[in-house]
Amino acid sequence: MVKAKGEHYVSNPDFLIAMVEWKEKCAEAEAAEMPRPAVTNYIGECFLKIATHLSYRPNFINYTYKDDMVSDGIENCLQYANNFNPEKSKNPFAYFTQIIYYAFLRRIAKEKKQSHVKNKIVEKSNYEAYTQQTFDDTNYSITNSWSIDNLPDEDVYKPKNKGGKEKVKKGLEKFMPDDDIENVSPQDIDGVAELGDER
Repeated sequence: MVKAKGEHYVSNPDFLIAMVEWKEKCAEAEAAEMPRPAVTNYIGECFLKIATHLSYRPNFINYTYKDDMVSDGIENCLQYANNFNPEKSKNPFAYFTQIIYYAFLRRIAKEKKQSHVKNKIVEKSNYEAYTQQTFDDTNYSITNSWSIDNLPDEDVYKPKNKGGKEKVKKGLEKFMPDDDIENVSPQDIDGVAELGDER
């Protein structure tokens, strides 16, 4: 028995009509030098439905910050809704799905970067937490070995490699050997400025 096809959660023809009407209102407001009108409730519901249903895809379902992803997607839709051109495309569903998709990817990258920073802080921290009473001579310390042992084996976030291009020498750097440029400290520069500064 073949399962009957259900209706789509966003009707593309209705969505297109709503977008065209809203774009006309935007053009009228721009001609009258008025602020751009807010999107209609129907358009806002469409953004919410698209973002919510896209978050159910297998590659987005298990993130703990899924609500942030949906919020970012809706925010980007509202930000770029005016860029939709009904003359070029009759498919606003696909246009806004792409906007939300890339908003999700940006949020995931941002969260991975944040967790990378957090893991690096835990890894490099060398603290001793202790509690001691006034007349107690015993030292109570807790090492951070548990937190280091539970860090991921390899970084989830890969920082961009900035070492691909060779640094271009500028100004006086052209006349200095490479090892001299790398070993110059800010104190050396201040000292040189003080020696040469005669008023």
